Amino acid sequence: MSRSLIIVDMQNDFITGLLGTPEALEAERYILKELDFNSFSTIFITRDTHFSHYLETAEGKKLPVPHCIHKTEGWQISAPIMEKVYESGVPYLYLDKHSFGYNQWSSLSAFLNTNEEIVIVGVCTDICVISNALILKSFFHEIPIKVISYMCAGTTSEKHDEALDVMRSCQIDII
Repeated sequence: MSRSLIIVDMQNDFITGLLGTPEALEAERYILKELDFNSFSTIFITRDTHFSHYLETAEGKKLPVPHCIHKTEGWQISAPIMEKVYESGVPYLYLDKHSFGYNQWSSLSAFLNTNEEIVIVGVCTDICVISNALILKSFFHEIPIKVISYMCAGTTSEKHDEALDVMRSCQIDII
């Protein structure tokens, strides 16, 4: 069975850094403890990527907290998660994105269309997870897309639950 895992923005700034939350730490623990990385044929790892002029961007004006600045410690993917990825031996690809959703999923269509399912985990459920899940669903509408809810964290628990409801209504499977 060909399955892809998409790890959304499990970066230091969202787990232990400027925008970190206890829920993100808990999601990381579940990912490390319960996710069988070897059950996937490919792993895609998105990275929220900003630059020094972040506060001048549209996002920076609405969220004036410089985060995930390219090549900083906060921009890096959680080291324990990367250790699990390396240990699995499963091919992986970093996808740097400059907005909530990775807008190049269609460029991976030759590969993703061969999948029997796509599984998504990560942060923030109500921003980047939902954006990527909906983009993926629009491009790959015949492939089951699953979000593992307890391996995700939102900006708040209420927004996390609301985002899961929206994804469920868009025929994304919530586990």
